[in-house]
Amino acid sequence: MENQELISAAEIIKDRLYFATLRNKPKSTINTHYFCTDEELVYENFYADFGPLNLALLYRYCCKLNKKLKSFSLSRKKIVHYTSHDQRKRANAAFLIGTYAVIYLKKTPEEAYRALLSGSSPQYLPFRDASFGNCTYNLTILDCLHGIRKALHLGFFNFENFDVDEYEHYERVENGDFNWIVPGKFLAFSGPHPKSKIENGYPLHAPEAYFPYFRKHNVTTIIRLNKKIYDAKRFIDAGFDHYDLFFVDGSTPSDGIVRRFLNLCENTEGAIAVHCKAGLGRTGTLIACYIMKHYRFTHAEAIAWIRICRPGSIIGPQQHFLEEKQAWLWLQGDLHRSKQKQIQLEDGTVNRLLSEFEDLSVSSRLSRHHSIDRSGEIDSEDELEQKSGLTQGDKLRALKSRRQPRSATTGALRLEEMKPHTRSTSQPFRIIASNSAQGSMSPLKSSRVSASTSAVARRVAQSSGTSASKVKR
Repeated sequence: MENQELISAAEIIKDRLYFATLRNKPKSTINTHYFCTDEELVYENFYADFGPLNLALLYRYCCKLNKKLKSFSLSRKKIVHYTSHDQRKRANAAFLIGTYAVIYLKKTPEEAYRALLSGSSPQYLPFRDASFGNCTYNLTILDCLHGIRKALHLGFFNFENFDVDEYEHYERVENGDFNWIVPGKFLAFSGPHPKSKIENGYPLHAPEAYFPYFRKHNVTTIIRLNKKIYDAKRFIDAGFDHYDLFFVDGSTPSDGIVRRFLNLCENTEGAIAVHCKAGLGRTGTLIACYIMKHYRFTHAEAIAWIRICRPGSIIGPQQHFLEEKQAWLWLQGDLHRSKQKQIQLEDGTVNRLLSEFEDLSVSSRLSRHHSIDRSGEIDSEDELEQKSGLTQGDKLRALKSRRQPRSATTGALRLEEMKPHTRSTSQPFRIIASNSAQGSMSPLKSSRVSASTSAVARRVAQSSGTSASKVKR
């Protein structure tokens, strides 16, 4: 029986590590050790979504498997990670061991996925978004493996120094509900409220609750994508830059908003905290546009990586929007890198650097707070959200708030203070400085190029700060 199970299993490491789909729970023998993570590493869904598992669960799996492979008592045994015929659990299990093969065995995504397809097992169920309703976009395990490999190459994560406790702490609603997507560049978080309180069982955080963490991790700019719930002046008075790029919950951004977002991010020193209502749909979509432009992620790789960092991100039509925009974003990225190289070669002045960004006037980009709408529709869209009652973002946040902490080590911070997490004095992720995209200057280093621009910007902003902060509140 044991040999029969191994014959139909996928061989990950020759004569050592296997992946099998079994109907019954097997018993370990003198020659074979079986283990299963289906009930241990579990995806917390919103609606019908079921994966991929997040970065913390992936880390825990890799640690578990590494420990087994290094164990003296298991050194002479074949190790079999088995899963059930439940299609959802099977897909997540395959994602885990496939990703392990990419990270630790240095397999290409295709090699890792090909091994998973060996044997007579059925095809793997593709992952779906967190929207309520029919699935219109399939995200495959192979897409996830490609996203992981690209993120690993770029230094977006490193399991050698990954702080899993910190990740799991801050992803909790009561502790801020945020995740780093690009280390040192993009933090996705749930939108703040006027006051820190618990409303209908859901913890709400005021802008001030985020100040300690933002300052500690060099977050300098906040970009709000949903309607105005809190006063932006509270961030501005605390020394942060704040921008409004409103578009309707669950919808896709206009070309003007995409260009504005990209230009802002390309000319911002420090990290950028982006939020909508739940920090999932609109937030994930615009961050995906940036990493597609600057790192040449495919739309599927971008969706996969962002969902692994922050499950539930990018919903419904936003998936197809990224697919449609991929070619344009890649072209814009090529043009941007070409311009940056030209500027470096010509040792361009501040005025030349400013002139490269056609969509922005100097006055609007230098202000501490600026709003943009879609052809003057911001008021009507704001009213539309209010009239419609609970929006998609509201519902997703409410669902997330009902989740229970995974362990006693992730207790809630006091809402009034939201102090920095004491488990670690480091950022959740550390970027590997030597990596860059496509052999060109990394956008994470672009602040060095535009440092002189920012200095001028801040001097101008100081003289016009009073009037600028009043723009379209």
